Amino acid sequence: MTTTDTSKPFLTDVQELRRRAKEHLDDGAVTSSYAGDAKKTIEILQSVLATEIVCVLRYTMHSVAAQGINSEAVSEEFAEHAKEERQHMLAVAERIDQLGGKPNFNPEGLLTRSASEYGNAEKLIDMIKENLVAERIAVEHYRELIRYFDETDPTTRVMLEGILTVEEEHATDMHDLLVAHQGRPFIEQ
Repeated sequence: MTTTDTSKPFLTDVQELRRRAKEHLDDGAVTSSYAGDAKKTIEILQSVLATEIVCVLRYTMHSVAAQGINSEAVSEEFAEHAKEERQHMLAVAERIDQLGGKPNFNPEGLLTRSASEYGNAEKLIDMIKENLVAERIAVEHYRELIRYFDETDPTTRVMLEGILTVEEEHATDMHDLLVAHQGRPFIEQ
């Protein structure tokens, strides 16, 4: 037999919802029920934004600079990842805006705000390795952030969970490319 906790109403009175919605209109999407710290969340997301920008730039540079036998397919993969990283960048920027912040696209200090490095690879195999390392960093970073936001900011958490899914796919793609070009796994199983 399941008991229902009647001390907490499931739904707020509609009149109360309407009243609260009219208060603090300058706060936009941040309502009184937001359990997170919007300022801290924006600060964290600025770092995530910088990381995604660096990933867009690195993948774009690699897609253009990839040379050698079989480089065309790898270049196309890099370009596709750059496109997906750009989608992440825009989603994070939009979330910062929803929370009342201004997304920081300023290139000055970009690398110091980013969890990922830009890289300097010139050979195709080294480009693949740089991207795999960057994806592994992103996967760990997003997992940590998802745990941090847990129930205090479910919107940010769900956004990051979606990004994590794609970053894991990217890491798998880079690992597969590395195996295909080296003939052995870079990561020991």
